Amino acid sequence: MLAVIGVALIVGGIVVYREQRRQELEGSSRGELTPTTEDEPVVVAPTVETPAVPAPTPVAPAEPVTPTSPDVVVEPEVDAEPETPALETPEAPVSRWARLRRRLAGSNNALARALSELLSVDRLDADVWDDFESTLITSDLGVGPATELTEALRSQLAIDGIADPERAREILRAELIKLVDPTLDRSLNLTPAVEGDPAVVMVVGVNGTGKTTTVGKLARVLVAEGKTVVLGAADTFRAAAAEQLATWGDRVGVETVRSDVDGADPASVAFDAVAKGAADGTDVVLVDTAGRLHTKTGLMDELGKVKRVIEKKAPVTEVLLVLDATTGQNGMTQARIFAEVVDVTGIVLTKLDGSAKGGIVVQVQRELGVPVKLVGLGEGVDDLAPFDAEGFVAGILGE
Repeated sequence: MLAVIGVALIVGGIVVYREQRRQELEGSSRGELTPTTEDEPVVVAPTVETPAVPAPTPVAPAEPVTPTSPDVVVEPEVDAEPETPALETPEAPVSRWARLRRRLAGSNNALARALSELLSVDRLDADVWDDFESTLITSDLGVGPATELTEALRSQLAIDGIADPERAREILRAELIKLVDPTLDRSLNLTPAVEGDPAVVMVVGVNGTGKTTTVGKLARVLVAEGKTVVLGAADTFRAAAAEQLATWGDRVGVETVRSDVDGADPASVAFDAVAKGAADGTDVVLVDTAGRLHTKTGLMDELGKVKRVIEKKAPVTEVLLVLDATTGQNGMTQARIFAEVVDVTGIVLTKLDGSAKGGIVVQVQRELGVPVKLVGLGEGVDDLAPFDAEGFVAGILGE
């Protein structure tokens, strides 16, 4: 009996011990504090639910950064060198004139209109000739040349009249060519007086005649002929003039000498441009001067100073006067005064289309005794060409 009771007590103790041990293990897994002695109360920590955290997205390791000192500037990497804009290839002078002649033939200027009307009448009487002469005068041909042409045509057509229109046209063409005078030397003088110096071309004119644009277009003509050119931005009174000229030069790879100071001495800029041309062995230096009113004595005197300063470095081989062909008699007054100040050697006629009066070609040559050397018939970059007397007459006659 005692043996059975002893076995029961041992088994019961084992069961109680295991139950207590199980409870202790479960309490520790839940964060509970199990008392170390029976006298101490059991403190149970509150159960806190931890929210689910999404798995981190894998991130590529950053490239190591090389430390630099504060004074060192790290330039960003450049994938490739920027492409240099391709230079433009100017149109050849020969093809320019053919194109400009076609445009002249399509214009409706007063001289072309007078000639067309003469060839369209059935009978040449005194009234027809009077009207013809009056129209020639209004075309800026001038009284003297208009009278000469009328007299020559009356004597030539007195016998046959215009019964044979082709014959009449031939006579008219011959008399016009004689007036325009193909014997004049219209080539630009680009031969330097001293070997090794550049040829120097000064371009002058009043405000608004398109002088700076003409310099840019002339640079294209010379580049098309295979010459090296330097531009001198001596128009220092107009803020945008130097920038405009530099843009023209950049398009054909021509360097522009300019001042960074507004209102700088134009003679100094012109001198520097010629000096640059001489140092580089350049063929031609084109000097753009400020536009000025022909009535302003001080400005005109300054133009003479620019020329004198340039010639301390190299002689000026050409002085081109830019005239707006639409200004008529006012343009003639300008031409005479400029010629007195700087000894003009050639004329550039711009805007010789549309409303222009083609007779100014003859009149300006008669007044100044210098030839029209270049003519412009539009706004295009290559709408400037060496003047050709026969081509001009053909265009006027609509051929």
